[in-house]
Amino acid sequence: MEPMTGKTLIALHGAQRDDIADLVTRRPVPGPGLEQVDPFLFLNHHGPQTYPPGNRGLPFGPHPHRGFETVTFIVEGELAHRDSAGHESIIRAGGVQWMTAGSGLIHAEVSPEDFQRTGGPMEILQLWVNLPGRLKMTPPRYVGVQANEIPAIPMDHGRAVVHLISGAWGGHHGPIPSLTGVFMTTLDLKAGGKAGFGSLAGRNIFLYVVRGAVKAGGGNIPAWNLAEFDLDGEVLEIEATQDAVVLFGHAEPIGEPVFTHGPFVMNTREEIVDAIRDYNAGLFDNVSA
Repeated sequence: MEPMTGKTLIALHGAQRDDIADLVTRRPVPGPGLEQVDPFLFLNHHGPQTYPPGNRGLPFGPHPHRGFETVTFIVEGELAHRDSAGHESIIRAGGVQWMTAGSGLIHAEVSPEDFQRTGGPMEILQLWVNLPGRLKMTPPRYVGVQANEIPAIPMDHGRAVVHLISGAWGGHHGPIPSLTGVFMTTLDLKAGGKAGFGSLAGRNIFLYVVRGAVKAGGGNIPAWNLAEFDLDGEVLEIEATQDAVVLFGHAEPIGEPVFTHGPFVMNTREEIVDAIRDYNAGLFDNVSA
């Protein structure tokens, strides 16, 4: 048997600073030289920062989405979610919320009242995952899971922990089913710790270093960098060069045109016009729960 080929690191894409009011924000994609890592469209890294007592919390009041999914990782702090399909939750540190906007809904992501009152550390990642044209008008759905609902799988004598959010790995299954077979984890790595992944040929890797530094695919990847890999390689080993937290996922590219306008992601300009018309007509308000 021929040895399996490893993924090759092609480029690093540093997160660009783009604060939202008093919210420290960095964005590695889209950015200079990288429009998307199909189907991964967008990542905002908010924080880390500490909010004082009596703060106004996160600034994400009600806003619409259509045509894609938002996946939100609460690294520190907590996040209150409410949407027009009747979903409501407070997700705490280590938890994840996966919202399929699909045909359209309005949601708010804000800080709970007790966080606004007492303050505290806050760090949140939000990833936008595209949907293919056949699923863009799928019924909206929302899944929120706390840290204790996400399998934490130790590797490498405990020097690496894989938090399995969606997909199957090592006989385990993540609690959130993905409509498009997206595999998604967060990794906690001690310096020198390693985690390996296979069955990656033809799949795009999404690897963003939240804290610390790792090496993978033949190169070093420091904090606040998104790593771009080749499509053909079959395996990838991630090794921490210092204690690290990593967002790691992979998916099959969709390979369709992407037409984005603010909170809407469709295939054509005409579909964007339709989305704006439907939103203005109040159709997003009436999503059946």
